[in-house]
Amino acid sequence: MRVLIAEDERVLADIVATGLRREAIAVDVVYDGDAALERAAVNDYDVIVLDRDLPVVHGDDVCRHLVSERVPARIIMLTAAADLTAKVEGLSIGADDYLCKPFDFPELVARVRALARRTPQAVPPVLSRAGITLDPARREVFRDGRYVGLSPKEFAVLEILLRADGAVVSAEDLLEKAWDENISYFTNSVRVIVMNLRKKLGPPPVVETVTGSGYRLLERGATPETRR
Repeated sequence: MRVLIAEDERVLADIVATGLRREAIAVDVVYDGDAALERAAVNDYDVIVLDRDLPVVHGDDVCRHLVSERVPARIIMLTAAADLTAKVEGLSIGADDYLCKPFDFPELVARVRALARRTPQAVPPVLSRAGITLDPARREVFRDGRYVGLSPKEFAVLEILLRADGAVVSAEDLLEKAWDENISYFTNSVRVIVMNLRKKLGPPPVVETVTGSGYRLLERGATPETRR
């Protein structure tokens, strides 16, 4: 999952970003509405956490523009206004959800994940393939009943491969979805994470390298030699 946080309270924005990254979510952060529109135009986000009172371009106008341009990202609007009228206004201009400040971080995470499941390519709450079960909400992975402890980035890469349901995912797509915009596309980070993921998942091999194309998860009982 990739999330954009548009929040002018820099301390709050950075705290939320750090917390979401610990949940294996790739996060970009901007501090005004103009920057939010720029990022949303060039990056594919699953969810945009949008403060309503942004400077430069007001959050309401950002929301209206994203909706008019049919940007597929779901929008959760943040505001200090807790009255019903403010909530109705926020939802009426196109926001998918509305959260009042101050808020509990676990609630924000739950709402972000719930909105991500409502994107055009809906993802079930628990993902399973080849004996692997991944629960995004609980941050748990099991293989054939054995718990597998993963780092946030390993978890994110495995989640993307599971979402692909056996289709090949390029290294570029993994960088786009599991890392933020500061990552270099010339890095070997994907190869290192995949290597570590293979070790932790254990035998038999389940993550296949498709030469020149990327990576995919094998079906149960298949091997890289039989899946060409």
